Amino acid sequence: MNALSEALASKRVLVSVGSGGVGKTTVSATLALRAAVDGRSSLVCTIDPAKRLANSLGLNALGNVEAEVPASALEPLGITARARLHAMMLDMKQTWDDLIVKNAPADKREKILANRFYQSLSSALAGSQEYVAMEKLWELRTQRDYELIVLDTPPTAHALDFLEAPNRVLDFLDNEAARWLLTPALAAGKVGLSLFNLGSSYMAKTISRFTGTETLQELAAFMLSIAPMNESFRVRARGVRELLEAEQTGFVLVTSPGRERLDEVVHFHELLEQNEMETVAVVVNRVHPMPSPSLWEEAQSLVPARRAKVEQTLREMTLLAEQDARGILELQAACEGTPLVQVPRFELDVHDIGALWRTGRFLMGEEVIPLPTPQLAAGTGTP
Repeated sequence: MNALSEALASKRVLVSVGSGGVGKTTVSATLALRAAVDGRSSLVCTIDPAKRLANSLGLNALGNVEAEVPASALEPLGITARARLHAMMLDMKQTWDDLIVKNAPADKREKILANRFYQSLSSALAGSQEYVAMEKLWELRTQRDYELIVLDTPPTAHALDFLEAPNRVLDFLDNEAARWLLTPALAAGKVGLSLFNLGSSYMAKTISRFTGTETLQELAAFMLSIAPMNESFRVRARGVRELLEAEQTGFVLVTSPGRERLDEVVHFHELLEQNEMETVAVVVNRVHPMPSPSLWEEAQSLVPARRAKVEQTLREMTLLAEQDARGILELQAACEGTPLVQVPRFELDVHDIGALWRTGRFLMGEEVIPLPTPQLAAGTGTP
């Protein structure tokens, strides 16, 4: 049993993290699928999945509410899941609106929802997507009875953005200095006050993140309307932090073997350690496998012109595999002590249940890519 198999059997929450385009959504869906097949009721909450992922799970589409994956989706595999599998796609705006409706005072809800500044907050503020993903995770974990929740997080260019998102949004919503500056604008109705009056303050910098023509009066109205919710936000933020640090929560770092990706995942790994959050495994996805000796042997039997082209292709494949092998060895050294799992680059994108299942075989260690050798790491493995 490898590290991910153990995590599926023991954890209550798995958080898939990494930069965009490395296959986090596929990994997340595969982990939830394997857990359900093994007998644990599971939910995968994705951020922006390709439509083909929903189709591969037997669903027409994914929305902001949990949808049960039909048993018929597994029929092509000849497998019956021992527990239920659900999937959903996080709708950032809808989740923010639900949060306001549930927690804002009754006489403030409509004003907040209609406020143009709130509409920007719920869709454009830096860290807002990461915050609402954590908010949704906390809600699902505390209000549902899934044995495992797998969260596919937003693509994050900088690890700190993800870990600090709840605090950043809280700092914005609970900024006493901002309310002190803006309350006179609301009281006096001075809609025409210039942002210049705020100088280089925190609020000026924050407002500069937005597009549109929000006025100071609207901003002041929003800050005053949201104020009664601040304590609720703080309580939930503490709950999120405790959840992320809990023993039954684990992080799965997903990366590709390219050098530009490896530096990011090493930094994220360090930050998780510093924040006392457990990294279950590092998944290196889309690894170029080394061409097998049989392919070289088959090339020998071809006519010279065709043989030359095939061997050139094999040399290029070997070069890519050697580059990946060197990067993986560096990653193993940098993340020493954390299990590393490799998933190969498939000929076709993961687009059906069979491809998800095959991905799972590599994640669970049932199939493996041959480990890189010192010769490959040195770049001497080309025939």
